[in-house]
Amino acid sequence: MTNPILVTGAAGRVGGIGRTITELLLKQGKAVRAMVRNEDERARALRDMGAQVVVGDLLDLDTMHRAIAGCETMYFGMSVSDTYLAATVNAAAVAKHHGVKAFINMSQMTLSQMSITETTASPQHKLHWLAEQALNWSGLPVVHVRPTVLLEGFFLIFTSDSVRESNQIRLPFGEGKTSPVAVEDVARVLAALLANPQPHIGKIYHLTGPQSENMHFYAQEYSKALGRTITFQDIPVEPWRDGLLERGLPVHLVNHLATMADLHRAGRYDRMSNDVATLTGHGPLSVQEFVRKNAAAFTALAKEAA
Repeated sequence: MTNPILVTGAAGRVGGIGRTITELLLKQGKAVRAMVRNEDERARALRDMGAQVVVGDLLDLDTMHRAIAGCETMYFGMSVSDTYLAATVNAAAVAKHHGVKAFINMSQMTLSQMSITETTASPQHKLHWLAEQALNWSGLPVVHVRPTVLLEGFFLIFTSDSVRESNQIRLPFGEGKTSPVAVEDVARVLAALLANPQPHIGKIYHLTGPQSENMHFYAQEYSKALGRTITFQDIPVEPWRDGLLERGLPVHLVNHLATMADLHRAGRYDRMSNDVATLTGHGPLSVQEFVRKNAAAFTALAKEAA
């Protein structure tokens, strides 16, 4: 029997990276072991797709042995968390013990501008940077994948309400340019690496969308996709940050998001890479295409006739 490919974080919402990787690999006929946090309907859906499901915590040693044993190739990805570094090292230690031959690590693109003397105000960025260092020191056969800001992140979660209600994109990005990338494109890259990892060991890939432009440009792309005029309204970072805290988001996550906003304002997200097309043979989704695909999220429900 073929050794399964381990995918952590596989129970993410529909359209989540781990879940999408699992779907893509299963469609290719690969054996997949999907690691999930809880036994729920999402875990059952993965089993129904044909994945072998392991339930547990990335910080739990026994879970990681059950998840990794028998896998030669694995994907490590974890959402923003103050335990990110501990989870990475735990997974790496167990992976090394079991002789994993390819450890595909989900990182982020800001690390390309960080070093032992340069960091950011985001504690998550620092944890990601340290995690990459630890993986490199481990001697594991690692591939680092560094996407820029995700379309499903800022652009879907944080603009849909204002676009739906007032035809405005309200984000604290200033005049900075950005090149957001879709989850499906990140997942296509990761699935390609997991299916044939050996040529890529030791490499770092940077993933962006097809263009880097400011938010006024993207407002025009929203307008074309939705068939109505959408404008960009810059907002200050601090009140936006306060609003996220009022919504109950964890402080660690809010500090990370606020730093991303500050870096956008400073032009630090003006980045471009052809790695998506090079690794998959197909270029990444544009903002206009993404908004068109998700038009329902940006469109108010028509009022019922009286």
